[in-house]
Amino acid sequence: MKNRISKPIFSVFIILTILVLLNVLGSFFYKRFDLTHDKRYTLSQSTIELIQSIDEPVFIDIFLDGNFPPEFKRLQNETRQLVEEFKAYNSNLIVQFTNPLEDESQAEQYRAELIKLGFTPTNINSTKKGKKELIQIFPWAIANRGEKSVRVPLLVNNFGNSPSENINKSVQLLEFTFADALTKLNPKTKKKIAVLTGKGELQPKYMADYLMELKEYYQLGEFNLDSLQDNPSKVIANLKRFDALIIPKPTEPFTDSEKYIVDQYIMNGGKSLWLMDKVVMDIDSLQNQENATIAYPRDLNLDDLLFKYGIRVNPSLVQDLLSTPITAQSQQGDVPIDWLYSPIVKSKDNHPVNKNINLVKLEFANTLDTLKNGIQKTVLLESSSQSKAVGSPLEINLYDFMEELDENAFTNGNQILGVLLEGKFTSGFKNRITPFKYTENKEESVDNKMIFIADGDILNYTYVNKKPLNNGIDPWTQQIYGNREFLINAMNFLLDDSGLINIRNKDITLPLLNKEKVASDYSTIQILTIGIPLVLLILFGIGFHFMRKKLYAK
Repeated sequence: MKNRISKPIFSVFIILTILVLLNVLGSFFYKRFDLTHDKRYTLSQSTIELIQSIDEPVFIDIFLDGNFPPEFKRLQNETRQLVEEFKAYNSNLIVQFTNPLEDESQAEQYRAELIKLGFTPTNINSTKKGKKELIQIFPWAIANRGEKSVRVPLLVNNFGNSPSENINKSVQLLEFTFADALTKLNPKTKKKIAVLTGKGELQPKYMADYLMELKEYYQLGEFNLDSLQDNPSKVIANLKRFDALIIPKPTEPFTDSEKYIVDQYIMNGGKSLWLMDKVVMDIDSLQNQENATIAYPRDLNLDDLLFKYGIRVNPSLVQDLLSTPITAQSQQGDVPIDWLYSPIVKSKDNHPVNKNINLVKLEFANTLDTLKNGIQKTVLLESSSQSKAVGSPLEINLYDFMEELDENAFTNGNQILGVLLEGKFTSGFKNRITPFKYTENKEESVDNKMIFIADGDILNYTYVNKKPLNNGIDPWTQQIYGNREFLINAMNFLLDDSGLINIRNKDITLPLLNKEKVASDYSTIQILTIGIPLVLLILFGIGFHFMRKKLYAK
């Protein structure tokens, strides 16, 4: 009898000893195992390096505490698991989940404060004490390092997607959104971007939001191409100090000398983001007695240069049935009017620059043609299949689309509006006399890339009809447009910030519940999920009973 008792005690002692040894070894050796097929819990190497570089406490408050419906519960769980993975690499990350509306007595005050700080709430259906109700949640986090704070959006709310699809996209972007926030909080040597001035560019207030966001990643500086008219070679040298050049909706023609400066900058590896209009047209032009104006081609003297690079901008405007309305004033106040010259572009999701981006809003966009010249071209933006291009000059009236539209006229297919070009560009001045002598002239570039958008107003996403948006929400479409994210991704990609771009390109597939299949196979699923486990549990109990009886009957 004594021998029978001692054996189990000895076995328990051995097991406990092994567990203690494993825990001791685990404190010296760190290893986590990700058994998911898409490796969703395996952080990118860029993310790990970023986390490990944090040398002082970063406090992250996540407003996702509480009981949520299944879709948002998934987002909550995925967020919790991701930040736990972050914390495992650096104890300087201090994470707390909170519910800002938990205290009902102060909920309204907190809600107003959060909205004022730019945290847009989301309405969801919830069941509480057996009753369905519409509640507000704040799918956001805020990261703080010292006196600097960064908002972290956790929910993607893309147009046309179901809630489950948006949750799936949100989970895909979780690692990127937190890594992006930590990048903004982590001081480092920043690359330099030149913003072109002196060519009648877009007014500063219309591109202020984008430039302020860029400052989180890069150093910005204004650059005038004719700053040293007596020494253009020095202008090229000064421009080469910048890693990228933004050309934001110029309205005045470029001289040959200015074209040559830009060309040689590109030949020497300078990245460029072109945001241009080929047609003279602005919404302000309709504010006259006739509510009409003439749109006509704009000559920027850049056609030959762009032709060499592999694109042609057409003096035509895009009309798209998928568009935002325009605001007109009446005795009843502001009223929406159909306005097909404001296309809203749904992302192609074919490149890290436009992946998981919400609708991009454009205004009087032109069409692009890509030319065969050995340069790799990737279309990033295009109009919907229900669109067409109309040539200029043409008369445009505020009430052009008041009558019933013939949808059969909008079957020209997708019009190219934005394109990425990559490769070795040929100089626009090859086999030509240059406007001034430049000893370091190059006729072919090193491997380079540029992005061209045939609409300068893509920068003007915080205004609609020249009126500022409240919290960035279009009052007619109820959308927060994806222009900022698209443009930031574009610059990150151009400047080889491969860390953030690669993290953004990470694919995570969450299996979505097929409700129709569940309904049709309801009985079978019940047997598989409830019946079989119960049968197995009963068989195990019977087997364990007979095995125990046999063991102790001796």
